[in-house]
Amino acid sequence: VYRKGAREAGPVMAWFGGGADLTPAYLFDDDVTYFHQTLKHACDAHDPHYYARFKQWCDRYFAIPHRNETRGVGGIFFDDLEDKAPEQLFRFVYDAGNAFIRAYVPLVARRMATPYGARQREWQLVRRGHYAEFNLVYDRGTKFGLMTPGARIESILMSLPLTARWEYMNQPEPGSPEARLLDAVRTTTDWVK
Repeated sequence: VYRKGAREAGPVMAWFGGGADLTPAYLFDDDVTYFHQTLKHACDAHDPHYYARFKQWCDRYFAIPHRNETRGVGGIFFDDLEDKAPEQLFRFVYDAGNAFIRAYVPLVARRMATPYGARQREWQLVRRGHYAEFNLVYDRGTKFGLMTPGARIESILMSLPLTARWEYMNQPEPGSPEARLLDAVRTTTDWVK
């Protein structure tokens, strides 16, 4: 939310944008379904068309065209909302932010003790590389920040992973859990049928 002008004068300009997407290294269908259902519930409380609209927007926004995939398994994304009064949009953005907490924290609790080895760690780093590619090449917020005179570059790049990996022509074994994730990020799925 952007507010410009004297407080007594009320808002001169308001900007509402945001979203949440899930970028797992491994696909757990029930996690993705729960994540999307939680976001849909928050959207539906404000507008029955929001979830479908913002999910499609998310799928388009987080695309990595040079890899023919998306950054993750989707979520919601919206920008420059003006379809309702600012107070209503603020309430929606607030509720959507809280929905992310309800959608994500249980997934971390469920998966944080999952055993992993060198193979899983290497794949996680490769996926982090794709995440970094999106943020550096396509993300509007990162581009805007980097072009802002006097910007604190490190603050802008805080969304990047500390470690990432790139491997030439990396192709997971067909039928592997890694290939299953790639199939998911290369197709659009309705997770809340």
